[in-house]
Amino acid sequence: MNPYVVQMDKFADSLRHLSDTFLHLENYKGTLTKEEVDELFRRVSERVCSGCEKRQWCLTENRIHTYQMVYEILCAAEEYGAELNVEMKRKLQKKCMLAPRFLRETLEVFGDAKQKLLWNNKIVQNREGCAVQLKSFAKIIQHATRELDAGIFSDEHLERKIRNRLKQNGYKLLSSVFFVSKQGRYEIHLTVRAMKGECGSARELAKLLSDCVNRPMILQAGERQTIGQEYCTVVCMEGPKYYTLQGVAKIGKGCEKISGDTFVMTELPGGREGVVLSDGMGSGEDAFRESAMVVEMLEELLKAGFPGETAIQMMNTALVIGREEVRFSTVDLCVLDLYEGSCELMKAGASTTFIRYQDRVERISSSTLPIGVVQNMEIEQVKRELSDGDFIFMVTDGVMDALPAGEQEALMSTFVNGVQTNNPRELAHHVLGQVLEWTGELPLDDMTVIAIGFWKLPTR
Repeated sequence: MNPYVVQMDKFADSLRHLSDTFLHLENYKGTLTKEEVDELFRRVSERVCSGCEKRQWCLTENRIHTYQMVYEILCAAEEYGAELNVEMKRKLQKKCMLAPRFLRETLEVFGDAKQKLLWNNKIVQNREGCAVQLKSFAKIIQHATRELDAGIFSDEHLERKIRNRLKQNGYKLLSSVFFVSKQGRYEIHLTVRAMKGECGSARELAKLLSDCVNRPMILQAGERQTIGQEYCTVVCMEGPKYYTLQGVAKIGKGCEKISGDTFVMTELPGGREGVVLSDGMGSGEDAFRESAMVVEMLEELLKAGFPGETAIQMMNTALVIGREEVRFSTVDLCVLDLYEGSCELMKAGASTTFIRYQDRVERISSSTLPIGVVQNMEIEQVKRELSDGDFIFMVTDGVMDALPAGEQEALMSTFVNGVQTNNPRELAHHVLGQVLEWTGELPLDDMTVIAIGFWKLPTR
């Protein structure tokens, strides 16, 4: 096995071991232990009973009954809070000469112990969240390393062919790396420079490479456009079979300019595209900040190569363990594979997605919670094959909630199928306009509609 793969396996095993260590440390505690109650009783007796004339009797001969009284106070405080019921207070007055002070001190010490219990449980929750992420990192490292190792291949004849072809067109090749994916798609890294004091075009380089490998090769997204006198590495990948266009229509609650809905459309590694739509809790500027943070972080994780489910789980963990207050955001993620012609939908508390095929409209709903609510959350995943001319419609809750209960999905299916145009922007505005026309009033929540058109590229 490749020694680099062996080393990365060791890294992954270390992360898994650390994750297991975190998970086997202190567990959650629902109540105080007997030792903690004993310590609480000792602290109360030291504070209250030191100058009492009945101290000897209460803490020796009658200790069991005194302890029982403290236990009853704790049980009552757990049920009623600091305001104990009248019967409990009367019972305490009969048994203790310093009843008001004894009660006050007991409740104060109990409050401190309860707060400590809550913080300990919060630490356990945070540690569990870190453990889950460490295990995810280990899995990703191992998967990526093995996939990369399995995909790299050498072909001296092909390299010589590319070198000669580039030289004929004014480029000097220093080195090349060939990679093939599990699906058989090529990715080639060329370290080149232009010769004869000129500058070359990266697009021309990709075309020359296509002729050599007899496959349609294109520049990787974000690649340089020119090649100068200094050596640089240019990444070319096999061109996709499909392309997409997107259109968006949105409106804020009460027609406000700031909407709590945020979205992003981005190119992802491996010839994929991602669309993320998030609805923040509430509306206005606070909701916008929350959903924008979620969308921006998810975009960064997805572009770095993290699987969609892992990226959402990581974002959820960050929101749950990073704050005391609960602030949630929905996540609606659509990842389109432009090679195989498919889309994968991942939902966390998100609204229904509609796919308009040539002959029907499919509704894909979810019953999961938004991110930021609980540590161990579920993410619903659905994969669908797409054909030339299909459309995907992603909407936020504000769109669906504006329609009558029980008729929402049926009406939306009618709206998305109601106009035959291939312009995604016109389609998105048509759907939103139909919803607003149906309600006949100002929006009661932020509304966003994203229309994604999917088409096959002409055969080259």
